Amino acid sequence: MAGPHAHADHTHHDHDHDHGDHAHGHGHSQGHGHGHGHAHGPVDTGDWRYGVGLLVNLAFVVCEAAAGLISGSTALLADAGHNLSDVLGLAMAGGAAVLARRAAGPSRTYGFGKATVLAALANALLLIFACGAIVFEAIRRIAEPAPVESGLIMAVAGIGFVINLGTAMLFMKDHHDLNARGAYLHMMADAAVSLGVVASGGLILLTGWSVVDPLVSLLIVVVILLGTWGLFRESLNLAMDAAPPTIEVATVRRALTDLPGVRDVHDLHVWGLSTTTTALTAHLVHDRGDPKALLAEAQALARARFGIAHTTFQLETDVMPDCPDC
Repeated sequence: MAGPHAHADHTHHDHDHDHGDHAHGHGHSQGHGHGHGHAHGPVDTGDWRYGVGLLVNLAFVVCEAAAGLISGSTALLADAGHNLSDVLGLAMAGGAAVLARRAAGPSRTYGFGKATVLAALANALLLIFACGAIVFEAIRRIAEPAPVESGLIMAVAGIGFVINLGTAMLFMKDHHDLNARGAYLHMMADAAVSLGVVASGGLILLTGWSVVDPLVSLLIVVVILLGTWGLFRESLNLAMDAAPPTIEVATVRRALTDLPGVRDVHDLHVWGLSTTTTALTAHLVHDRGDPKALLAEAQALARARFGIAHTTFQLETDVMPDCPDC
């Protein structure tokens, strides 16, 4: 990197390549040096799970909508609409998972990993929209209660609960992946809705109070929104290139500053390339005589302590002036 303090005596360049981890480092013995480290590990996005969940839930949506029309139950129709939003969410999540595996190109140099962030954000927005639709339908049914076939409602909603719960379990262990967590929350929310419909059907069967169903629906909406808020906030932050919530930038800065010979850390940036991959760039001002060793230590620190797989470090021996446009 050329700068106001760049030296003319370019004595030598050292290069170190480890293609097993895609790690590249080079240090310059002039006034400042550059070091770039890249480590990429394959991410198992579990495409088959999205496909299974998509097919099973799409078939159930058709059956539930038909049962709602036969029974005259607006609750089943509303639940079918909510399930349809989940089907669309799974389709987007699965599509994003496929896109994330595509290689980078000349214009999209980071590849398509950001598609997983956009899908997670869209999933959160779909959940919020579905909640709005449920609230609207619940209020209408409170104002205009109508008799329904509670037995059919309980049977169909019970099947929906089993299907949604089983689909959610496919994604239960992948909470480190925001996109998979979005799918998990989607299906757990749908399972809660189905269970609420079963409960309301049972109460209607016992008491004849059809108003119970919309009241239970409103309670379920509150539960869904509480679970969705974190997903919405986190995915929006990642879409804005914020640091993932599991990584505190101040802690990263302190850890890099504590490396032997590092006198200052500036222009530190941490952001999510996707819902599973984090990137870091930083300038390290140092007085080490072995810049290659410092580069390796910084790369290992970022990878082992913070799980940051894509790192780029610039090594400097002189403090550079601030660059407001950097």
